[in-house]
Amino acid sequence: KIDDSTDTKPEDWEKPEHIPDPEAKKPEDWDDEIDGTWEPPMIDNPEYKGVWKARQIDNPAYKGPWVHPEIDNPDYVEDNNLYLYKDLGIIGFDLWQVKSGTIFDNIIITDSVKRAEDFGNETWGKTKDAEKKMKDTQDEAERKKEEEDRKKREAEEKAKKSNDEDGESDSEKSTHVHDDEL
Repeated sequence: KIDDSTDTKPEDWEKPEHIPDPEAKKPEDWDDEIDGTWEPPMIDNPEYKGVWKARQIDNPAYKGPWVHPEIDNPDYVEDNNLYLYKDLGIIGFDLWQVKSGTIFDNIIITDSVKRAEDFGNETWGKTKDAEKKMKDTQDEAERKKEEEDRKKREAEEKAKKSNDEDGESDSEKSTHVHDDEL
């Protein structure tokens, strides 16, 4: 489709989208010196017809969607084993984890369940108990530290609260030394 060059905008088309409300009245307590010049609120114009656009007509030069010609690739050779690798030396992982510290090792790619189980027992099976013990020790140390921090915060809050109840905050304490205290 293209714009019809013979189509013209009607003369009465140019109407504003919003017009002052003809029923609005200036409030009695309006003071131009204090409030500024009064302007009535704007309302939608019932005569507004929108943005004018020319009528669309069929494009006489349109030939349909372009389809590129397809030809056989003279260098193409079919390879049924294109994705078959006898030895794979590299593998990549794209991981997203919530908690850092996850370790990936002893990776095997195989289509044999027996081979995977044997490999797992030879590698992960030998280290899993020691790794779990280390993780539990680290978790316990972190838990104790958090508990100590919590108790410290509670003691500080309790001390602050008792100071507030005594009626003196640190900033209100007197630094004046009486003669009898010398």
